[in-house]
Formats: sequence, C-alpha cells, structure tokens
Amino acid sequence: MRVLFVCSGNLCRSPLGAQVLTARLGRDAPAFTVESAGTIAQDGAPMDEAAAAQSRRLGGSPDDHRARYLTPAIAGAADLVLTAERAHRAAVVSLAPRATKRAFTIVQFARVLDALEPADLSGVSTVPELVERVARLRGSVPPPVDPADDDVDDPYRRSTATHARVADEIGAAVATIADALRAVR
Repeated sequence: MRVLFVCSGNLCRSPLGAQVLTARLGRDAPAFTVESAGTIAQDGAPMDEAAAAQSRRLGGSPDDHRARYLTPAIAGAADLVLTAERAHRAAVVSLAPRATKRAFTIVQFARVLDALEPADLSGVSTVPELVERVARLRGSVPPPVDPADDDVDDPYRRSTATHARVADEIGAAVATIADALRAVR
C-alpha cells in the first residue's frame, strides 16, 4: 500500500504528514510505503528546519528527508494521495488522471472518515476498499462552508506559531487517517 503526501516544495507539509503517519502507524508501518513529493520541489533539498522541529514534536523522524519533484509515475503509483491543498490535488490528477478517485486533501479525507457511520464502512476489509468507499461517499458528506477549509496553510518561512498550528492540523487529520488505515489493514 503506497500513501503519497503532496505539497508545493516538499519541505514542510507533505514530509511532515508522511513522517507523522509513519510514526502513528507504528508496528503496522511496514505494511505501507509512505512517501512525499512536491509540485515545485527541488530534488534533494532538506526539510525546512521549523517543519522538521514540528515533525519531531509529533513523533516524526525528519532527518533523512530529501525533497523530490512530483512526476506522473510517482502520482500514478500511489494507492492513496493526500495533498495539502486542493490545487495540489488538481496537479496530481493532471499528472495521473486515474488517481482522481484516490486523491484527497489531507483534511478532506479525515473529514469524510469522521463523518461516516460504522454501517458506511460495512464490508470494508482492505485499505484499497477503504479508499474506494471514502471516494464514493465523499459527495454525501457536507462540504465545509468555505472550500478553503479543506486546505492546509503553507507555513514556509512563517512564524513558529504558524508552523505549530499547521503541524497540529496535519497531526489531527493524520491521527484519524492512521486509525482508519490500521482498522482495515
């Protein structure tokens, strides 16, 4: 199972999400390949230090991260794509049109999971089935009043408080996602 996080530079949000998901999956992590990429990333760049500090705070391990540019092959190989913003989701779908049903913003995927009733997930026993069910039911879950609420702000070159707020938002969404992934693994 490949989970791909996507943001712009692959310096803050997407590596943080990938690292926190890996940490939250714990002993189940070997069943998943969790990775990240950026729509405008410069291959090889290290993670932003403020974002890395937040990743460590949330249990992530940022030291070996190196940015990588999102390609059609990377986007197409993922079983679940979690993007920081709706614009990143659009970029993923543009590169790999078949990823449409597997691509969500991080917040959107968690929001839909939170809104589902146990009966909505009846019969779901694998991660691909979970992704398919969430994709099918996302239209039945009321959207946020402001569509931008499904986006995660870019904290790059912003205050420590902004980095902490963004990390907490990603961390909360990833906690929901990790619980759902572990439940059907």
